[in-house]
Amino acid sequence: MTTTSPKPLFGTVLVANRGEIACRVIRTLRSLGIRSVAVYSDADAGARHVREADVAVRIGPAAATESYLKIEAILQACRDTGAEAVHPGYGFLSENADFARALQKAGITFIGPGVEALNVMGDKIRSKNHVAGYGVPVVPGVAEPGMTDAQLIAAAADVGFPLLIKPSAGGGGKGMHSVERPEDLAATLATARRVAASAFGDDTLFLERLVSTPRHIEVQVLADNHGNVIHLGERECSLQRRHQKVIEEAPSPLLESLPDGAAIRARLGEAACNAARSVNYSGAGTVEFLVSDNAPDEFFFMEMNTRLQVEHPVTEMVTGIDLVEWQVRIAAGEELTVQQDDVVLTGHSVEARVYAEVPEKNFLPSTGTVLLLDEIPGPAPRPSAPARNEVETARGRVRVDSALVDGLEISSNYDPMISKVIAWGEDRKAALDTLDEALAGYTALGIHTNVEYLRLLINDVDVRAGRLDTGLIERKMAEFTFRQPGDAELVVAALYALDQADEQLQHEPAAGPWRRRDSWRIGAAAPRRISLGTSDGGVAAVEVSRSAVGEPVTVHVNGGPQLTALLRYTGRERPVLTLNGEVTSYGLAPVHTGPPAQSWLEPDPRVLSEVFLGNEGWSCRLEVLTREARLARVLAAVERIEGAADPAVRSPMPGTVVSVSVSDGDTVEAGQVLLSVEAMKMEHQLVAPLDGTAHISVGSGDLVKADQILATIHPTDHPPESSRSEDTVEEAVIAMGATE
Repeated sequence: MTTTSPKPLFGTVLVANRGEIACRVIRTLRSLGIRSVAVYSDADAGARHVREADVAVRIGPAAATESYLKIEAILQACRDTGAEAVHPGYGFLSENADFARALQKAGITFIGPGVEALNVMGDKIRSKNHVAGYGVPVVPGVAEPGMTDAQLIAAAADVGFPLLIKPSAGGGGKGMHSVERPEDLAATLATARRVAASAFGDDTLFLERLVSTPRHIEVQVLADNHGNVIHLGERECSLQRRHQKVIEEAPSPLLESLPDGAAIRARLGEAACNAARSVNYSGAGTVEFLVSDNAPDEFFFMEMNTRLQVEHPVTEMVTGIDLVEWQVRIAAGEELTVQQDDVVLTGHSVEARVYAEVPEKNFLPSTGTVLLLDEIPGPAPRPSAPARNEVETARGRVRVDSALVDGLEISSNYDPMISKVIAWGEDRKAALDTLDEALAGYTALGIHTNVEYLRLLINDVDVRAGRLDTGLIERKMAEFTFRQPGDAELVVAALYALDQADEQLQHEPAAGPWRRRDSWRIGAAAPRRISLGTSDGGVAAVEVSRSAVGEPVTVHVNGGPQLTALLRYTGRERPVLTLNGEVTSYGLAPVHTGPPAQSWLEPDPRVLSEVFLGNEGWSCRLEVLTREARLARVLAAVERIEGAADPAVRSPMPGTVVSVSVSDGDTVEAGQVLLSVEAMKMEHQLVAPLDGTAHISVGSGDLVKADQILATIHPTDHPPESSRSEDTVEEAVIAMGATE
């Protein structure tokens, strides 16, 4: 739903953000005929938002504090490009009152609310106390500025356990911690303060009663500078992990299931509008409520986000209203022409956040390079055309808001969310089915993503039934079984590796098996063996034999039964495997080591080292092992069989050491926290793998690399090397299928 502007909008708007939200804002600016300016850090020089904007300006190094959070750098970029207004997106400076003041002083429009709203609603303690005076119900708790840990501990008894620690300046669920027992409160407060200070520059905390079986329901509001305030219905965001949303939908399945759901929706909407009116709100904002599943007619104000929400697309899908367009129009002085009665919720929409993370490792954030990307169905656009982000499907509509491009490096400097997949259907089932189909076709190889997990989650019986609460993900995690590479994937990787090896032997100038009509013309009759490394440290051996060129081959995986296989290529990096008559298509992304050929006349000297495979939203990484690498894995397996734990404690990814809990030389127990590393705006606690004496090799504040050894535990009792029996070694070799 758009409107015709009675006067010109801005000529140039700077987008003070990065990633998918910057791309999304640029898309609407383009549709309005407004010149867009992107800003970028050194880490984002090749980012998608930089490519899609009309102008791009470097603002500093990779660290957000030196770039995206540096107010003067943003102001200088505005001056250099003639930007008349700034859209802050979400996160970074989007709710920073000092930033809004600086823009106002410079005569630049802030596309967001006024300073009063930012001041009041930007502080959770202040906002909670403020809206309570306007008839908005709030969660019982202790919310006074400046309280020390001792004061919070003393007040906790009146709040009661379990309780929730929340950072006053926080957002996006970061820094929130639940505490079940009084004895855990002191240590958790220390962690919460550290995270809050690092993420928000303010370590003020407050306590709230933990509402049982809570549902997170929020209301989208729009307000102009002429006194008009409306709401656009609610969104349900109950599916969260670590207090960060994973799945969001509109409307709420809880309200949809209740006979008086429409009345509750109206009450929620009025409470949200009252919160907005209380601070003379302007623009798009979201008021978040906790709703008890046991008493859905009761709801409590949590906070107001004075910005665009990550999940705003689901509201756009069910209302047809472009929220970014209205943000721009309202900031330009236009009056809101949409009345409350004009807002009609049509159908159902569900959004899934795609993160670069490893769900089976407690959602550990992941880094890497995007090697193969296919996010939305249909043919790719022309190189000169803007990327599509919405398509019609047989069941409904699919929209993808993404920051990804081929070759993009996902670093540890920023939040791990990389894209959002949004589906619309005529009802909730159709929307979930459409989302599942879209996720099954989502391919991003070269990095770990949570796409497989998202499919498991949205197909869970309780999720499908709408039985949601904010603790569901933690309860369900143990029930989900993640797919591991099977015979089919091992065969694809092995056949691809052999094709690549024979390409080099034949010195063909046109690299790539999809250009070949046959394969293995050299030594075709001799059985071939290739060893592949799996993510759990294991080794798989695939033996391949063939009788004639162009015919199916016979394979044995880890000495198992004979299989018949044929691998063909429908295009670049799109192999199709027929294994014992079953046909499966894959996305494939190879990784090579070594320098490339200097001329197309020379054979490619690079060595295939890894193969990424994707299928139905699932992906895996398989290493192509050299003899030396295979042997190293076998010896490591011996250690595992003998029950020896790795004494080295390694950083899971690049980051910063934020605390060290033990001293060098301390005696520690297995599972004891040694230190904490912050990466991708999250804190990861690293524990001792065994009992022994700790040797700490880093200090608080140190920058660390992925897999860097941060501590070593010297066990008190260590079996001598000679105790490793020949039988144990042979057992490991056989178990891993690694014999020659």
